[in-house]
Amino acid sequence: MPRVAVCLSGCGMLDGSEVHEAVLTLLALDQAGAEILCCAPDISQTSVMNHLTAKPADEKRDVLVESARIARGRIKNLAEVHANNIDALIFPGGQGSAKNLSSFAIQGPDCRVNADVERLIGEMLAAGKPIGAICIAPAMLARVLGKQGIRARLTIGSSAQTAAAINAMGGEHIECACTDAVADETHRIVSTPAYMLAKGPAEMYEGVRKLVDQIMKWTQG
Repeated sequence: MPRVAVCLSGCGMLDGSEVHEAVLTLLALDQAGAEILCCAPDISQTSVMNHLTAKPADEKRDVLVESARIARGRIKNLAEVHANNIDALIFPGGQGSAKNLSSFAIQGPDCRVNADVERLIGEMLAAGKPIGAICIAPAMLARVLGKQGIRARLTIGSSAQTAAAINAMGGEHIECACTDAVADETHRIVSTPAYMLAKGPAEMYEGVRKLVDQIMKWTQG
């Protein structure tokens, strides 16, 4: 049974993990027979948003604590997760990927990536183990890959501005429908647009399911 880590970035699309994307990733993995390990960095959120008003809230929250809401409390500190403990790694989307796991939301192509996120991605690449990225998460992934001189095929759908940023960081953006996924066979990286394009959870799940299917295929062969 492949052990797949799902790296969360908080709870809520405006300042953490996009909840639908995270939960449906867990569903697809469970249906595929994977052992799931949820993880998140133990750091403060860059910002906290009121998801009712879509305005900033005067609060402080911890990424690991907030991610535990999605994981039902069964979650590990990302600092304790290494490539030799897992068979694959998936990053759901949400602004937490661009605010907490990286600074892409603020700095664009010049963004920094959380040290443990960058470390684990590097370990997975060195071990030839699969990585999945959903929604806006491929932008963060492009930054890490680009620093290593890896030009990977990635997608966030069709947003010209974000696609240009991915290309500027060294990736190769491929346009893709939300019901599909783009696989880079050479580097074992797969991505899907999800709510970058999807109008609802049903069509978003089609792309996520294909991403998970590809991840499982790679872990088994």
